[in-house]
Amino acid sequence: MPESHFVAPSDRSAEQVSGAKVVAQALKAQASYAASAVGYLTGRPGVCLVVSGPGLIHALAGMANANMNCWPLIVIGGSSERNQETMGAFQEFPQVEACRLYSKFSARPTSIEGIPSVIEKAVRISIYGRPGACYVDIPADFVTVQVNVNSIKYKECCMPPPVTMAEASAVCLAASVIRSAKQPLLVIGKGAAYAHAEENIRKLVEQCKLPFLPTPMGKGVVPDNHANCVSAARSRALQFADVIVLFGARLNWILHFGLPPRYQPDVKFIQIDICAEELGNNVKPAVTLLGDINAVAKQLLEQFDKIPWQYPPESKWWKRLREKMKSNEAASKELASKISLPMNYYTVFYHVQEQLPKDCFLVSEGANTMDIGRTMLQNYLPRHRLDAGTFGTMGVGLGFAIAAALVAKDRSPGQRVICVEGDSAFGFSGMEMETICRYNLPIIVLVVNNNGVYQGFDADTWKEIVKFQDPVTVAPPMCLLPNSHYEQVMTAFGGKGYFVQTPEELQKSLKQTLEDTTKPSLINIMIEPQSTRKAQGLAATSLPLISEETLDLDFQQC
Repeated sequence: MPESHFVAPSDRSAEQVSGAKVVAQALKAQASYAASAVGYLTGRPGVCLVVSGPGLIHALAGMANANMNCWPLIVIGGSSERNQETMGAFQEFPQVEACRLYSKFSARPTSIEGIPSVIEKAVRISIYGRPGACYVDIPADFVTVQVNVNSIKYKECCMPPPVTMAEASAVCLAASVIRSAKQPLLVIGKGAAYAHAEENIRKLVEQCKLPFLPTPMGKGVVPDNHANCVSAARSRALQFADVIVLFGARLNWILHFGLPPRYQPDVKFIQIDICAEELGNNVKPAVTLLGDINAVAKQLLEQFDKIPWQYPPESKWWKRLREKMKSNEAASKELASKISLPMNYYTVFYHVQEQLPKDCFLVSEGANTMDIGRTMLQNYLPRHRLDAGTFGTMGVGLGFAIAAALVAKDRSPGQRVICVEGDSAFGFSGMEMETICRYNLPIIVLVVNNNGVYQGFDADTWKEIVKFQDPVTVAPPMCLLPNSHYEQVMTAFGGKGYFVQTPEELQKSLKQTLEDTTKPSLINIMIEPQSTRKAQGLAATSLPLISEETLDLDFQQC
């Protein structure tokens, strides 16, 4: 550990230090950033500082989200003074107890001298094993009280998590099962992204000629445009594979629990996970490989180096997958080529994809916006996509975009952050525009506006609906005000705003925002309010349907 990270006690016996400074110094020794998604992007936990009572309660959703996504996070909450406990103190609440349900570790230091060790333990627990949230409670009287500086013993920065490897015999068995597969499939989850397993997994894909399917935040571990990526034939790949290797992907609701009819009843799962408790959930695997995803991927590679093997590229399985991919991609292309106005989702995402930098961070949340967008917006780098996640949390997009922008500013200046929001999703945290503008983060926010959740009404229809009756009683709850000018929220704080209705306006505004790296922008993109996963304006019998392989609503992330 660099010497500058460790703070030695002062020789001045009379010098005093406050509890607040001890917290700050202890954090400085352990963590680097203060944003929720930073833990996933950097491997070190972000730190979220909240006030007591209601402030902490609001943070519980973020802690639960971090735990569900397996992201390291430290939450530090102020609490009422110790001598006022049980007296009805200001914002008094059993915070340590409340946080235990949403975190891996929840504790209050018993003294100021104990703060450094508790914070070191919280940081260590947040990144060791399966990552997750940890909570540290700081009573109000700790903040200002002074203690002798020599009484504080700061802890050195905790070591990176130990790298564990799977049992050699299990790795050998897994390689044998893969070799015997008639219709193999690799599923790459965000656990693989977090483990930085991209190099070894890509080598495995290319050396063994195996088809792979990324989960949304597993996108980019191997680039989406790789020849072996079968995302466009997702359901066919899952349903008919006879051997599926899970790299840090859980068999939860997102992957349909690994059960029929989404899978073959006799499919063999090879489960690779850092968490022993995850192995065997919902389906008994043929092989379990407990260990670091990157290390285990390397172990598998070594097996195929010893005894070379390739899956035949011209097999019937590959032929079936390519046929489905071709038909689905053609259907998406047809929808994207529609020239009618208002635009549909596919037209919007086609033009966005054309201009996106290959190294940009993509943040996405919403209903159709996120679901359709993930099939059309490509990721080429690992850990460059953030979305609603395993917990399906709405309202996270703009906060995630801020985190990504701060990481990019520190590690790769000039790298762009594109935040793609549905209009309803934007409403959850739209005032983060002030934060974005205050720190002058050159984030590009795209609001795909259909006047509602899933679907809305155009202005004329809305007027007719509310013409003679109170909108409180007649307006559908999933419909929003038509043609809302969300771009004006951005301009109100000094950023740039665009209101676009045509492909030409979208192309022009996106080009301008990408060229301007000096300030944030928001493009409010109006689309057909009734736009769905089917072509607009055609009879149902003649629709070029987009099958579930590309448009499965359930597939958010794993």
